Amino acid sequence: MAGKEVAVAKNPIEELQVKYKELENGFKTWLSQQSLPVEAAIVTATSSIQGAAIGAFMGTLTNDVSSTLQTPTPLNPEAMASFKQAQALAGGPLVQARNFAVMTGVNAGITCVMKRLRGKEDVQSSMAAAFGSGAMFSLVSGMGGPNPAANAITSGLMFALVQGGLFKLGQKFSQPPAEDTYYARTRAMLDNLGLHQYEKNFKKGLLTDSTLPLLTDSALRDVRIPPGPRLLILDHIQRSPELRKK
Repeated sequence: MAGKEVAVAKNPIEELQVKYKELENGFKTWLSQQSLPVEAAIVTATSSIQGAAIGAFMGTLTNDVSSTLQTPTPLNPEAMASFKQAQALAGGPLVQARNFAVMTGVNAGITCVMKRLRGKEDVQSSMAAAFGSGAMFSLVSGMGGPNPAANAITSGLMFALVQGGLFKLGQKFSQPPAEDTYYARTRAMLDNLGLHQYEKNFKKGLLTDSTLPLLTDSALRDVRIPPGPRLLILDHIQRSPELRKK
């Protein structure tokens, strides 16, 4: 009816998402105000719970082949070490829950401490967290064999190297490409004219911003720009005092 406001039904899923986001932000704010030991303990515990849930789920997807493994006889150290490795990697839900809980919890805890102490997250912090995660996984899973300390260090170093490579790779692909300052005015001009597809032609011919006042029809023809766009570009430069300045 006219004159009456019509109530717009809100999407319940969107409302839940908004409330969850508010709770999450509030929890992060509260956590950042706590002391370092409290924050590290909470982060480690929550990450361990999440990791355990993921590990248990993955363990249900793969058959627990470790139950079919026979304990080696006689119990020589090398055979027992191989047996322990097979158990650690092929265990069921409980084994995988333990492994993932240790890896994610230790990783998150060390990351939290490093971030608070150093004030930033970088490749060094990421590799330190991965080293601790790998070392603890080796010890808890029983993959240490006859020399658990050496195997823990080896596993930690392997985890750290992999994490360092992934961190650098993620940085490379997550950062936007650097703006090419030599073509800033050229790019703006082409965008205004609706000719942005010819930016690559300018770059191929090294026609930078400093060459805009010097552009001629033959120069644009040399970089394979069609006649129509050439006329538009030259007319735009002629009408723009800031582009005609040398």
